[in-house]
Amino acid sequence: MYPTTLPPSSRTVMQILDAGGSMTHKDLVQKSHLAPRTVRYALKKLKERGLIIEKFNFRDARQIIYQNRAAYEAKIQPACV
Repeated sequence: MYPTTLPPSSRTVMQILDAGGSMTHKDLVQKSHLAPRTVRYALKKLKERGLIIEKFNFRDARQIIYQNRAAYEAKIQPACV
């Protein structure tokens, strides 16, 4: 679970990222049914706490892809031999 000090919108966005993987701002607005400005605020709070990462979108350079940091780090960990 995420810290209760996070705004409800940030917790909602984080849960969506956990369930759906990497998403753009537009995707998050559609899935969360929150206002675009609210999603931007939620992403800002999550970035400040280091809970998400931003990745470059090669398909559309105007968009940023957001991903849960824990899921990203778990994916790039080398396998133990």
